Amino acid sequence: MKNLVIAVTVAILFSTTTVSIAQVKSYTHETAPTQYVDVKGIKFAYRSFGKQGGIPIVFLQHFTGTMDNWDPAITNALAKNYHVILFNNKGVSTSGGKTPDAVADMAKDAVDFIKALGYNQVDLLGFSLGGFIAQDIAVNNPSLVRKIVLAGTGPIGSEGITKLESVINEGYKDGPANALVNLFFTKSEASINAGKAFMARLQQRTNDRDTPSTNETIGAQAKAIITFGYQKDDEHKQLLAIRQPVLIVNGTSDLIVPSINSYVLSQYIPNSKLIIWSDAGHGGLFQYHEDFVREVEVFLGKQVKGK
Repeated sequence: MKNLVIAVTVAILFSTTTVSIAQVKSYTHETAPTQYVDVKGIKFAYRSFGKQGGIPIVFLQHFTGTMDNWDPAITNALAKNYHVILFNNKGVSTSGGKTPDAVADMAKDAVDFIKALGYNQVDLLGFSLGGFIAQDIAVNNPSLVRKIVLAGTGPIGSEGITKLESVINEGYKDGPANALVNLFFTKSEASINAGKAFMARLQQRTNDRDTPSTNETIGAQAKAIITFGYQKDDEHKQLLAIRQPVLIVNGTSDLIVPSINSYVLSQYIPNSKLIIWSDAGHGGLFQYHEDFVREVEVFLGKQVKGK
């Protein structure tokens, strides 16, 4: 409970909105106000909602994404039993500073953000680029991380991610309106329909929305991803060093971080479980959001109030 009190106090000091513990509990993905916390002189934007007490889930976002790119079907469902924290890392959307062009530096910024909120232990949910960041945090700050969920992601040297530019260009061939459906879902009718439903859910929040990522941020993130793909860890030292329990999920047809990378994660992370959904792509967690939430809840376990 001590950490929660510290977090709320910090939020009050550096936010444009004063938020009480009771309000945080009643907020949803659609209504949680954007708050700001000072992180080494830079304001980081975040939203906090859901069940209070226990260990919070900190969400680490994908390439180009902001807080508004998280699926309310996932965040609201998990918020029923857990404290959910969404945030924009340095330089992303409403957060200040300059986005670094290396995964390790992004991880350091995320750790600074978590500590600025007053937490000494969290669970991490990392999607795509966010999964790269989560792995780095887990290895270099082991006491800070209790459990990790890795979705649509892979290890250092992940197969296929150096081709990011061509994959993204292909996804945008039908225009930006269809890009996420093209990139996150397969070509089957069922998956496309799931993609359209996902896109509709992303518009459920109508007020206080994030600004899109700038070209500068997108360029820095792209460089970080491609560099991560070219890096070598032939002995898988980073994966072997992850001692926390890890849940890994993906679809069978991930275009951005090819699905084979999820198998590599499960092969070398000592305490891991792998779930692969058929007829699903990079956004398998959004296509099968109900199953994803059930699996995450079982994996994270029941939160005990006051801890």
